Amino acid sequence: MLIDLFAELDRVVLAPVTDRFLGIFDLNGRFGVLFLCISYTVAYGLFRFRKHRGLTDAGSFWQFIGGSRVYLHRSALLDYQYYLIRAVLKVALVLPLVALVDPLVFRSGDYIAFFTNLWGARPQLGENLGLSLLYGLGLFLVRDFKHYWVHRAFHSRWLWEFHKVHHSAPVLVPATASRIHFVEKVVERLASVICVGLYAGVFWYLCGGEISRYTLFGVTYLVFVFNALAANLRHSHVWLSFGPRVERILNSPAQHQIHHSDAPRHFNKNFGTNLSIWDWMFGTLYTTTSTPEAIRFGTGQRDAERYLTVYSLIVTPFVELARKRRRRPAPPAPVPDADAPRY
Repeated sequence: MLIDLFAELDRVVLAPVTDRFLGIFDLNGRFGVLFLCISYTVAYGLFRFRKHRGLTDAGSFWQFIGGSRVYLHRSALLDYQYYLIRAVLKVALVLPLVALVDPLVFRSGDYIAFFTNLWGARPQLGENLGLSLLYGLGLFLVRDFKHYWVHRAFHSRWLWEFHKVHHSAPVLVPATASRIHFVEKVVERLASVICVGLYAGVFWYLCGGEISRYTLFGVTYLVFVFNALAANLRHSHVWLSFGPRVERILNSPAQHQIHHSDAPRHFNKNFGTNLSIWDWMFGTLYTTTSTPEAIRFGTGQRDAERYLTVYSLIVTPFVELARKRRRRPAPPAPVPDADAPRY
């Protein structure tokens, strides 16, 4: 019995946290040693450039990126904790919830069978590098497009309380990217399964069959490129703009910092992750220049004392939703119909 208890503890708590820590050496993730080094190398280049031009008052690179007031801020320390705790939440909550819905979701094989029954089998095209790169490009676009709309949906009235957990951070550090409520992760995971399953099913049908798993990882090259574009500076206090023209296509760190701003003029702007083209297409684009804008992060003074623990990050959205329901105004009384019978 005791051995089983320790085995379960290792599966649910110790192994996920260990894997989460070792994940910083994974090249497929943004929050990794390599991409952190690239981002802060870019930040150092910006510091030297602005220092030379007299565009910054920072006396050192540490001060330039925010120093202790940012990286040792209570919110940042919470983000470091939550980065590891979220691995436990994934095993304990996210995966079981996804598993409940997962059997109801069509897979790529289901779509292949559907189209085959509808239009007949397609000839096998065979595997080659061009096909792999094309699949990777399409998969990248599908995921980025999906994330834009999921992100935008979580800025709506009833989902905002969950996404507010992410926006509640008054300072931004790379680990803030992981300050995501588990409900949002469940929705993201299911949306990914649906969108990627549909895309893969259509692609594989057109190719006449499945492409090997190895060649499907052609998407990695795009993930690597975009993570190498100083992606970790999106959640930082280092202003890096790509300029108005480029920012119609690519999302810059400065654009995401605008998204985190508590100024009303910045609300509901720049939902994109890697690409800004979706914001441009759907009217939510806000471009920046090399001149930093004065920005204050967070969701207002009222929330400054409400998201200070891991417990509050998890529970507060449910409390706020319950309060919203209680505050909903009663529907107006129906106007009596003069022709209706009266008793």
